Amino acid sequence: MSNGWAVGLIVAAVLLGGGFAGYLVIKHKIEQVSMAAFGTKSLAEGISRQADVLAETPKSVSAMTRIFAPQIAKDFPDFNLEEFRKLAENLLIAAFAAVTAGSAGRLTGSAGETTGAGEALKRQVEDQIADNRAAGVKEVYAGVRIHQTEIANYQKKNGTCTITFQSAVEHIHYKEQNGTVTEGEKERKQQTKYNTELVYIQDEKQTGAGNATGTTCPNCGAPITSLGAMKCEYCGLAVTPVNRKVWTFHRYYEVDYHRI
Repeated sequence: MSNGWAVGLIVAAVLLGGGFAGYLVIKHKIEQVSMAAFGTKSLAEGISRQADVLAETPKSVSAMTRIFAPQIAKDFPDFNLEEFRKLAENLLIAAFAAVTAGSAGRLTGSAGETTGAGEALKRQVEDQIADNRAAGVKEVYAGVRIHQTEIANYQKKNGTCTITFQSAVEHIHYKEQNGTVTEGEKERKQQTKYNTELVYIQDEKQTGAGNATGTTCPNCGAPITSLGAMKCEYCGLAVTPVNRKVWTFHRYYEVDYHRI
């Protein structure tokens, strides 16, 4: 229920001829509903209280780690789940910092450590910064805290393996233009969810992706196309199938509850 809804009922009562008596009846009904829902007769106060509660309650994530982790381990025996889970969280924090600072150069971890951001994700951040600059908008992320990160999906399609991490994120997020907040709130925290996609190109011929994130044999240069391959299928040299060079984060996005 919203303030607009309540005002609409009152206006409707007056227009329908209820007059002041009708107004009192509707007002009493609204107070009863507000008291039952929020513990206060003031609907505005109740809605504000509810918003405060939601601002402190982390979102639940799609926790499919126990389902997909064994599949990933089978395909990539050397895959370090905890390492990439932490990278996913660091990446989100770095991306928020980059947008706030207006510089994609912030897409690095502490002491210059990589966040695993691929070229596509870097362009995503650069485009967001450019759009804000063109519109004269200052976008701010502050007080970022990540409560939980789990694997939400694992797909193998068209020569590409994609692991989707989902994070429960707490932050203050707002946009400001000419000193006026146009989106979000400066004071109240927001609880939301973000997905980050970690990509490994298994077979570049199927993806048409060029040599962006695929891996080749260091001895003969042949492409390594088998999942979790421990040696080159052409020359037999032992290879390291999984490392930060061949797994990159492709994009991140806030979960849209209307579509996902």
